[in-house]
Amino acid sequence: MAWRNLGRNRVRTALATLGIVIGVVAIASLGIAGVAIQQQATTNLGGLANEVTVRSGVDSDTDGVTDEQVDAIRSVVADAPVVPKRTNSTTLSSRDGEEAFVSVTGVTNADALYTVSTGDSPERLQSGALLTNETAQRLGVELGDPVTYDGRLYRVRGLVESGDGFGSGSELVIPIAALDEQEGYDSVTIVAANGDEAQETVSTLESRFNEGDEEKLSITNFASIQENVNSFFDTLNLALLGIGAISLVVASVAILNVMLMSTIERRGEIGVLRAVGIRRGEVLRMILAEAAFLGVIGGVVGAAASFGTGLIIFDLLADDYTLVFGWASLRYLGYGFGFAVTASVLSGLYPAWKAANDLPVEALRG
Repeated sequence: MAWRNLGRNRVRTALATLGIVIGVVAIASLGIAGVAIQQQATTNLGGLANEVTVRSGVDSDTDGVTDEQVDAIRSVVADAPVVPKRTNSTTLSSRDGEEAFVSVTGVTNADALYTVSTGDSPERLQSGALLTNETAQRLGVELGDPVTYDGRLYRVRGLVESGDGFGSGSELVIPIAALDEQEGYDSVTIVAANGDEAQETVSTLESRFNEGDEEKLSITNFASIQENVNSFFDTLNLALLGIGAISLVVASVAILNVMLMSTIERRGEIGVLRAVGIRRGEVLRMILAEAAFLGVIGGVVGAAASFGTGLIIFDLLADDYTLVFGWASLRYLGYGFGFAVTASVLSGLYPAWKAANDLPVEALRG
């Protein structure tokens, strides 16, 4: 009976359902968009959360990190790769005159720091070079092509994925021996197993090298930054959820209006039902069932539309539409559907109560 009643005025029912659909899409799509942005930000941070960077501190007597300090660091963190680095910058030129300004990094254990998309990243980089994809494409450089730094030729052995973490988008990685004229090391990177171990490493190194307010070595880790980023996006997702919920509240008012008009139009019919023995509870359940049907239909259609929108959002922002199948995204479809049904039932409470408590005689007279 409830389903048949909704079909009496299909246009009004469709418009009320459309309001629910829009509300669900607003809630779920905004939530999924927040997850996609958070995923992209986390990806951009790369593996920095488990990396510890050591540089010469303000109270250091030397320029840069010394070999003795590197050996001491290795003795403290025996299980994690310790990669000393020297840095510089240069301008690379292509055969057709195209130029690119790049940062130059000299390392030995390139494999611990760089993800190579093409070619290889040797555990001990003693010859050849690595170049970021972005720079290679701009200069037309391919594997095996030579690049020049400080008058020496280096064959490109691998292409590094551009833009990982806070690293430069244009970078040339060469053997550390090419920068031997520099004293000490500009920095030392320690690659821990995870963020927790990285923070433990920071505490261990601080107690080993820095006493009191003295800073012989500057020791930093980005795990706390990633935690702050995640906390920020959790707050942002709640705010987006609240904005989307406003649309559903507006739709609930429309459902309240539809149900109230429906009960007024059917007042005489409800009076007949009451007169022939239909109880108040049955009238109440019938009206609430109509409201629930509106919520379920709008929730299902809205969730389906939001899922399709999520595929597009993840494909554009995170370059991987399959991430929408994760719980972090799918839960917003559940939130939208649940909110739709709940809001619809709540909107039908007053019309249902009014219809159930109307006196049969008065209802028949109406």
